[in-house]
Amino acid sequence: MSSLFTPLTLRTVTLPNRIALAPMCQYSAGPDGLPTDWHLVHLGTRAIGGAGLVMTEATAVLPEGRISPQDTGLWSGRHVDAWRPVTRLVAAHGAVPVVQLAHAGFKASTYRPWEPRQGGVPDAEGGWTPVGPTGEPFVPEYRVPSALDDTGIADVVAAFAESATRAVAAGFAAVEIHAAHGYLLHEFLSPLTNHRADGWGGDRAGRMRLTLEVARSVRAAVGEDVPVLARISATDWVPGGWTVEDSVALAAELAAAGVDLIDCSSGGASPSAKVPVGRGYQVPLAAQVRREAQVPTGAVGLIVEPEQAEAIIADGEADMVLLGRELLRNPYWPHQAAAKLGAAPNWPDPYLRAA
Repeated sequence: MSSLFTPLTLRTVTLPNRIALAPMCQYSAGPDGLPTDWHLVHLGTRAIGGAGLVMTEATAVLPEGRISPQDTGLWSGRHVDAWRPVTRLVAAHGAVPVVQLAHAGFKASTYRPWEPRQGGVPDAEGGWTPVGPTGEPFVPEYRVPSALDDTGIADVVAAFAESATRAVAAGFAAVEIHAAHGYLLHEFLSPLTNHRADGWGGDRAGRMRLTLEVARSVRAAVGEDVPVLARISATDWVPGGWTVEDSVALAAELAAAGVDLIDCSSGGASPSAKVPVGRGYQVPLAAQVRREAQVPTGAVGLIVEPEQAEAIIADGEADMVLLGRELLRNPYWPHQAAAKLGAAPNWPDPYLRAA
């Protein structure tokens, strides 16, 4: 029996296997953050391809929380209606549809990666003033943010909860809180970016406060049956920054707040980070968080071969693997991995001739 192809149950939701489509920004939303046919095809194809969990890109809880003007959102009833065909298609092909709820913080209002111009998008081109822990920009080329006050922070917490409620109404079976990659929640977590002296900064407990309040609010919003995941940057890869030991402490607190799985990525808080990118380079982070915090984890980052993914699960380094670039290159990787590992591929009937 393949470990990679054993089901995983989180609360009342069971994944048919341990393979997840990692959240990847598509920068292809319509006006006002509405998903388009691109998202229907992109996400639906990965469900047809056999991924057990299909996760959206970072989906903003507020308009100013988008990374770019072309990012998706979930801040209104219009978004609920627009996401329903996507979740319906994903679920119809046996995958669990999950939305990653996000706020980009001081990395908001930037150009898409393939635009000839990079940096902050001006108001005249559809941009806006971002927000952050302080008034310091991420890099000089980005827009200068407004520092969130207590009222603004309360609005963010409420927006995550309201978007989580909309996610369930839109047909998502689970939600993930994005607290990684230098976006707003990570900005509050990392000492590299949080220089506040009030109750939202200072020591680790103060810096974790916003992420934990968001987790508690999301759990209350979705009820006890819906799984809640959280993506974290398990280390900043910068001396004096957030560490994997900090992540172990955060993971335990998130679990106590009702989070069911910690999705362990890394980096994003500093442009000077020296990230040791390589095959499975973040797997040890997921393994340490899982072992020391005693919580389920997801591993992500250059997981390519079926045998590699199988070993991560079989050896207890993580409970789920999230594939990004490999599933962009080959959406049918799960079916092919099942055949290679001796599990039964679950090709849809119209594709049986490919089995």
